[in-house]
Parts: sequence; structure tokens; C-alpha cells
Amino acid sequence: MQAGETDGVAVTATGLELRGTRGVVFEDIGLRAEPGSLIVVDGPSGSGRTALLLALTGRMKPTSGTAEVGGHRLPRHSAAVRRLSALGPVPGITDPEPSHSIGEQLRERTLLLRRFDGPLRALLAPPARRAAATREQEEAALSAAGLEPDTLPRGTRTAFRDLSRPEAFRLGVALALLGRPRLLAVDDIGFKLTTAEEAGVWELLASVAATGTTVLAVGEPPPAGDLGDVPLVTLRTAERTKTAV
Repeated sequence: MQAGETDGVAVTATGLELRGTRGVVFEDIGLRAEPGSLIVVDGPSGSGRTALLLALTGRMKPTSGTAEVGGHRLPRHSAAVRRLSALGPVPGITDPEPSHSIGEQLRERTLLLRRFDGPLRALLAPPARRAAATREQEEAALSAAGLEPDTLPRGTRTAFRDLSRPEAFRLGVALALLGRPRLLAVDDIGFKLTTAEEAGVWELLASVAATGTTVLAVGEPPPAGDLGDVPLVTLRTAERTKTAV
């Protein structure tokens, strides 16, 4: 496997449903996607799109139906699915600290990954070797996300709050890619983006999927022809009328 490539996962679902105290959040979700696919969840705001994204990444428990991610059954093996997946930009859940710089965000995420998910030998390696490995890991993630620090006013010292919306999105993707996830999930594509900027985001996600990583994204599907040879799988959530408790 070449550098930057990842072994993605197949994602399947049959009759997947989530009900809450105010009624149906999403229901009757059917899905079959091969590794390296770009899965797009479309639907009106309030139709359970984000909840479905969280359910398929093992972070929210569905109430009925079946789903598998990389051969792991949900919700029984939610912990395993969380380990192989990563959340990119998901407003309200993965928002970085506005005052922290790009470099600080990257270092914090790298240290967390090394402590909780990395091999023990990485923790015992000499400091110089650890520092070099960290720089290489961070540079690879930034490159894969299409974020070039040299184009920013203060390079990696640029604060998150000073990034444009597309730059902030790419940083969120880079942070997620640090752990080399087999499934990358991102929410609300197109939020506060121009048409051209949104097209650039879809191009980015297609490039990530082209390396083998399965991508799960919430948004209006792009034209299939814009994604090259990346398999595109779309599903739509229906708007629901919530009932009082």
C-alpha cells in the first residue's frame, strides 16, 4: 500500500431506524457501499441526516434495523466502529478551539492519538524520532486535505478563527486524517460555502475516497461525473413531523 492510502470499509444497512421521545428521527435506511466509496446523505434540514452519520460511525445507537461497517455489526460493535472511523467537520461536535493555531490543533490531536491509539513502541521512541514522525504525520494529513500553511498569513501559527470557511473545513479533514481512519465522516457540506467552494470540497472528499478511505458526507450530491472513478452512493432522509412528548 502506498503512502497516503488506506484500507477503506464496506458499509451496509437494512431497515435502519432511530426513534426518540419526539418520534422518528430517521427510518427505513437501506445502504450498500463498497470500500472507497463516497456515501452522500441528502435530505432537508431536520430529517435526521446528522443522526444517521453518527449512527453509522458508532456514535449514536439506532433503535432497530441492521448495519455493518467493516464487518462490525451495529450497535453491538460500536466501539470497534468508532476506532476505525473519524469525524471530520461536524458542526457542534468537532469544532476546534477558535483561538488555537493550526499547529496547536495538530499537535493536540497527534498526542491524543499516540496516547490512546498508537503502539507502545511509539511512546518509547527517542524524542527526536517522535518529533520527526509527528512532523511527517502532520504534513501528510495537511497535504491530503489540501491545506497549505505557506499560503496562510502566519503559516501553522494561524489561529482557527482566522481561517476562511474552506480552509477551516480542510483543517477539520486534516485533523481527522491524522489517525488514518478507514471511514471519514463529514457533516453539512455546502454550509456557508459558495458554489465554487462547495465544488472544491467535493473534489477534496473524492480525492480522499480515491486513496481507499470510505467517505460519508451529509449534503446535496455533486454530479457523479465530477468525482472521477470514485463510486458514489446516495441516500435521502425524509423530513419528519415531530410530536410532543
